[in-house]
Amino acid sequence: MATDTTTSTATGTDTAEWQYGVVAGVIGGIVMGALMVMQMRPVLEVAIPSMYFLTGGAAGFTIHVAHSAVLGVVFAAIASTQTDLSTAKGVALGAGYGVALWIVLAVIVMPIWLSAVGSPANPPLPNVSVTSLIGHLAYGVVVGGVYATLR
Repeated sequence: MATDTTTSTATGTDTAEWQYGVVAGVIGGIVMGALMVMQMRPVLEVAIPSMYFLTGGAAGFTIHVAHSAVLGVVFAAIASTQTDLSTAKGVALGAGYGVALWIVLAVIVMPIWLSAVGSPANPPLPNVSVTSLIGHLAYGVVVGGVYATLR
């Protein structure tokens, strides 16, 4: 009498997806943060840290990159549904993601949050800024490109 033995091996691809998202988000956050240092320094030095009752550019940059990492994981969850994600598709998906983040988080959520915590850097609602849009677009393009390349 013959018997067959089957062995299964876990590949760990599910774990890699979110890790790629973290890496892509951090790199995208650093790129966007560099643009913010050059063009929107008060956002990094006052607005972002005051969301958490903190002050200073170091706190702002650290919080910004942490947010970017978390949002990179969200991007990975979206992008992981694509079976044939080329770098070009990743960049295009990332560009759309960056614009969506700008509309929801920068234009709507951030002014409400800053008002709720009594920030001295409370922008109007909606907070429509082309400079902010460009920063979020750059974030999305970098996240999409890095994620697709890693994947």
